[in-house]
Amino acid sequence: MGVSLDGYIAGPDGGFNWSAPDRDVFALATDEVRRTGAYLLGRRLYETMLYWETADQHPEHDHPTREFAEIWRALPKVVFSTTLSEVEGNTRLASGGLAQEVERLRAEPGEGDIAVGGAALAAEAAALGLVDEYRLRVYPVLVGGGTPFFPRAERRVDLDLVESRPVGSSGVAYLRYRVTR
Repeated sequence: MGVSLDGYIAGPDGGFNWSAPDRDVFALATDEVRRTGAYLLGRRLYETMLYWETADQHPEHDHPTREFAEIWRALPKVVFSTTLSEVEGNTRLASGGLAQEVERLRAEPGEGDIAVGGAALAAEAAALGLVDEYRLRVYPVLVGGGTPFFPRAERRVDLDLVESRPVGSSGVAYLRYRVTR
């Protein structure tokens, strides 16, 4: 997920146009989705990502865009929503709570990580102790407030740095931390 240097995924106005990926960041995101076995999403992120269910069918898009769309469309997704009654593509509505869905996915055969997207859903996963790794694309911008990347928990979480590297020349840093257990 993209995060500002001061720790927010969206600014005070809800905007996140500062995290629009350049070519190198987009390639990194594509590689991450390629290694994902299932993606858990909140309703708002699901609705945002619906675009990618058909983006590969637009001839005006370049190869990297169509490639991401193909990978995204094939990826199994689970949406957590109290307002949606149906979803599209290789997606299903969650039938249980977050912990139950993660347990179910971990028990299924298959490879790849289980990714969690959407600020509220990710915060719930962290609070339940379901997060094994944090993967951040840190953008060189201070937004001063908004939606925090990390949940405001009352417990300490120790992390081990797994990977740290710049992404292209845009000033974005990729950080990967494993939760110390």
